[in-house]
Amino acid sequence: MTETYIIAEIGINHNGSLDLAKELIRDAHAAGADAVKFQKRTLELVYTPEELDKHRESPWGTTNRQQKEGLEFSIEKYKELETYTKFLDMDFIVSCWDTDSVKVIEEHLDVSYHKVASALATDREFLQSLNHTKKPVILSTGMCTSEQVAAAIDILDNTEYVLACTSTYPTYAEEINLRYITTLANKYPTLKAGFSNHYSGHDACVGAVAHGARCIEFHVTKDRTMYGSDQAASIEKVKELISAIRNMEKMLGDGVKRVYESENPIAKKLRKVDDTTR
Repeated sequence: MTETYIIAEIGINHNGSLDLAKELIRDAHAAGADAVKFQKRTLELVYTPEELDKHRESPWGTTNRQQKEGLEFSIEKYKELETYTKFLDMDFIVSCWDTDSVKVIEEHLDVSYHKVASALATDREFLQSLNHTKKPVILSTGMCTSEQVAAAIDILDNTEYVLACTSTYPTYAEEINLRYITTLANKYPTLKAGFSNHYSGHDACVGAVAHGARCIEFHVTKDRTMYGSDQAASIEKVKELISAIRNMEKMLGDGVKRVYESENPIAKKLRKVDDTTR
């Protein structure tokens, strides 16, 4: 069985600290993740002036603008994080939230994938900008209807993974809908179906593997009580989760019934009659 591609999303959980970002990268590497992912925004394109000027208490000030500026890394810091990630032999991925960010990332970095956040899945201009990069794409489907998912896939040239996703932070168990992974796999057999997690426990990711997910993405944090909108939907014990995912891969097997060598002594000891196949 092909191993599930595991993305540890650091996102904005670094809270503007390069040191914390590197610590989370190290944690993801030690846990066995295949990739880490960050986010990039051009604030003036993603948010209106009115939204940026709204009052918001944060470690960086009293407006939305100050909070969001505090969470944005410079491109020089992204370069440093990319170098650090690749030194650890992991893939470096960025979710861009606007076309200008795509241009900046393409000009200065060499990301392994472009990730379409669920909020961008209905933005035709943005999706077309990813086509120009020629990079493989990971598409999340939160907040999307089936028709919107199909439209995004039709626009994108290089989709490799399409991820089942519910965009609430954290997601309620009854709204995760892991069977949608199977629906995606059946509807788009040329793509790899996966799961983007916003559930606060390990169950959803492990269950997603049992439903055939080829990619698992989940937010990671040092402490779910830290400042930040994504912290409550993040995973603290990353190594435990990835270990559980790898164990589930082993447990799934290949679906062929066989008698294992470990069973033979038990059969010899407990089975007294075997005349059913005559």
